[in-house]
Amino acid sequence: MRVNRILLSTALVVVALVVQVSVLARLHLPGAVPDLLLLTVLGLAMVYGHVGGALVGFGAGLLADLAPPADHAAGRYALVLCVTGYFAGLIRPENGRLKSATGPMAVVVAAAVGSTLLYAGVGALVGDTAARHVGLTGLLFSAALYDLLLAPFVVPGIMWLARRADNDPLTETSSAAKAGDISSGWLSSGTGLRIGSQRGGLGALKAKARTRSTRVGRIKGVKRL
Repeated sequence: MRVNRILLSTALVVVALVVQVSVLARLHLPGAVPDLLLLTVLGLAMVYGHVGGALVGFGAGLLADLAPPADHAAGRYALVLCVTGYFAGLIRPENGRLKSATGPMAVVVAAAVGSTLLYAGVGALVGDTAARHVGLTGLLFSAALYDLLLAPFVVPGIMWLARRADNDPLTETSSAAKAGDISSGWLSSGTGLRIGSQRGGLGALKAKARTRSTRVGRIKGVKRL
């Protein structure tokens, strides 16, 4: 990963972990706790791709495993977020921009449910049966609901920061050119005309209008004389 990606990911993960431990965990909501760290990993993975998402997820999960008041085995949440970041990065588009919010929202719900199941499954392997006493169905529903409500305020901002920090002037120029080509393609597909021909046609019409106005002015001048 690039240096700017590492610095930005580290800062965002630390801030998300501090907010989650000091604020969200103390709300005492029924069921699960809103997972701000998971949403941060999802936002970065949908910009950096599956490799970057796996690395960010592993680092974020390991930090959450070691940070107090963690009461589970170290590496458990690191595995969960590593797998989640990997699969979330697979849906990253080529230009790093999503055209609709439906895809990210579906990813958030799937990640909330999948991470909860994976966390409970790993806990069952190491002898942690807390999910059975709390109720796995209630955890799944509340985790998906809380993360889905929090996602519109977190994921778009994370993705914007990741794209902004990842682009240099040359990349921005090329992306602007690509955006112009894409918009031209959309217009041409919708109207059946080419943008270049439209511009040429407008130029020709303007030239003809100027010629006509010049001729009219000459004719009027002759008549006045």
